[in-house]
Amino acid sequence: MKYALYTGCTAKESTPELLKSTLAIAEVLGIEIEILNEASCCGASHLQDFDEFLSLVLNARNICLAEKRGLKLVTLCNTCQLMLENTKNRLDSDKKLKERVNEKLKEVGYEYNGNVKIQHFLYAILEDIGLEEIAKRVKKPLNLKVAPFYGCHIIRPTKTKNGSNLNENPYKPNAIESLVKVLMGEPIDYESKIKCCGFHVDLQNTPVSEKLTANVLIDASENGAELMVTPCPLCHLNLDVKQKAASKVVNREFNMPVLHLPQLIGLAFGITPDKLGLNHHVTKVKI
Repeated sequence: MKYALYTGCTAKESTPELLKSTLAIAEVLGIEIEILNEASCCGASHLQDFDEFLSLVLNARNICLAEKRGLKLVTLCNTCQLMLENTKNRLDSDKKLKERVNEKLKEVGYEYNGNVKIQHFLYAILEDIGLEEIAKRVKKPLNLKVAPFYGCHIIRPTKTKNGSNLNENPYKPNAIESLVKVLMGEPIDYESKIKCCGFHVDLQNTPVSEKLTANVLIDASENGAELMVTPCPLCHLNLDVKQKAASKVVNREFNMPVLHLPQLIGLAFGITPDKLGLNHHVTKVKI
């Protein structure tokens, strides 16, 4: 199994522990990773507001990098997944738009064909490796109450499916819950797991963003979570880094560890906290 990994910006810069832990569990799962180092930013769901065509061209070029390698394009960020998958959906369904984009790509030696699958790492390992194989590699059962946090872009809009055949319900997703169970943890169900973390709102209204973050943390805490896990580094930044700011908004103290999905898997695999980058978190992880 080999993937072309689109890291996006955040997994290399603000949350390098995400990339570190992804590579660590990929090794255990027997997945070969080829990082697309020449890829550009996806535009973070904001670029298209300023120049929609440029957004399509940039993301089509990113997809071309995986096409040239003949590999599935795997992402680590919900927003990157949304941007890349939306680009693919639009170009594959609009021949004239595809021709316009390819005319621009030709200037830098690329051509978009649309022949690779684009999938978030969460759904890629569920589909390609499977829960049964993942369970075989568990060496240290979690024995923790874990609150999954999906956020927005990995499950919405509903027309995006992460290139998956798993038919995830965007209103009642269970992919992370299924993983937590095979890692021998207890998944906590709570209403806010599919709501917005506030990351993108922060650019326009910081107080509202902090309130959204606080709402998620309160909901997870009140439903008995001992830690949270998210497949998105942008959600992780808000839920981990902004806990103190969020606590001031609601006048309530938070001390909730928030893990990246590969870190949670890695702990159950018996990978050391150092190799998973757990020391990089703002809210300390004591497990």
